[in-house]
Amino acid sequence: MQSRAEIIVNGLVQGVGFRYFVYREAVELGLTGYTKNLYTGEVQTIAEGEKAMIEELIKKIRIGPSHASVTNCWIDWKEPTNEFSSFEISH
Repeated sequence: MQSRAEIIVNGLVQGVGFRYFVYREAVELGLTGYTKNLYTGEVQTIAEGEKAMIEELIKKIRIGPSHASVTNCWIDWKEPTNEFSSFEISH
């Protein structure tokens, strides 16, 4: 089943390779969308694809790369818009 998740994480998630980590994991899982730093110090990820694959990505995001420390992870499930053709790091 196709789905879309809008994910916000906070904690020590900027300046530690978090977006690159999310990018690699999302591409490996065959997802589309993007990940970007927010001015608030959080990282936002929009992921579309198979719901089970998005759930796998969320598990990985909750842990993050080795130098990150995720404090909170908010997920908003939505209907997919199919607006993305790949997964990228947005600036």
